[in-house]
Amino acid sequence: MKKKDLISVVIPTYNEEEVINIFYDKINIISKDMKFVNFEFIFVDDGSTDNSLNIIKKLNSLDKRVRFISFSRNFGKEAAIYAGLKSSLGNFVTIMDCDLQDPPELLNDMYNAVTEEGFDAAAIYSLSHKDYSFFRNLLTKIWYKINSSLSGNLEKPGTRDYRLMSKKVIDSLLSMQEVNRYTRGLYSYMGYNIKWIAINTDDRAAGKSKFNLRKLFSYSIDAISSTSTKPLLLSAYIGLLFCLIAFIFIIIIIVKTIIWGDPVSGWPSLVCIIIFLSGIQLFFLGIIGIYLSKLYLEIKKRPLYFINDTEKDKKKGDK
Repeated sequence: MKKKDLISVVIPTYNEEEVINIFYDKINIISKDMKFVNFEFIFVDDGSTDNSLNIIKKLNSLDKRVRFISFSRNFGKEAAIYAGLKSSLGNFVTIMDCDLQDPPELLNDMYNAVTEEGFDAAAIYSLSHKDYSFFRNLLTKIWYKINSSLSGNLEKPGTRDYRLMSKKVIDSLLSMQEVNRYTRGLYSYMGYNIKWIAINTDDRAAGKSKFNLRKLFSYSIDAISSTSTKPLLLSAYIGLLFCLIAFIFIIIIIVKTIIWGDPVSGWPSLVCIIIFLSGIQLFFLGIIGIYLSKLYLEIKKRPLYFINDTEKDKKKGDK
């Protein structure tokens, strides 16, 4: 008799006490419908300060399919995803937020796409997002265009973290161990044959999003600088352009002085030009600083996270 496939569901969690039980009830129903596979649910608690970890531990005591990893502090979602993937035991793995904006009902279709249709992974992208304001939707569209042009990623606009991957894809993903991780960019870098499924993203089942505009902006900068060196090349091109412009102005000034003399007027425009060029220089120095800081972190080779507690530790304590 053929052994059942095991699907590992990796759930990054940060201060989600209001929605964890709702999510578990939903994914549990899906797992009962998909009787032809086994499941494990890996909650990665990213240093939550609310009651999230206690709720997860209670679920673990009720359902042994529930596993958990608790970080010593908040290390970020990328670290949580990596930890969940690394500890997964399944020959198929899916990443899913517990706010239920990623519909668990699609898991069966995603599994069929990988096992029957020959795809290496099945991924979700959002056509619309009810939670987003007009301003945030506009910024999101601009971001995807900038990211695509700078990094060359084939990432679809509206891409979600929710995807089902085969063991081959997971092994490839884990083989890339850089500290500055942008997992969606790594997917594009790896390639593989992906089936894309479009959804309209609903509101959160409960609670509030932990990503504000400041965090999203920081995440965007990390995403670009982690997947592309084009901003550095762009700064060199713009520097060369301004050198050419300056050379042309020098020629113009020399010719003008020979023909009409050297009037004193024009210092306000000169001050504006100096301030503008200084701003450009500082801007690109900042870009260089970002890359240097990432290089600094990579060289230090610090772990992505530190684990405070897992379900294995809980079992030892129960003995």
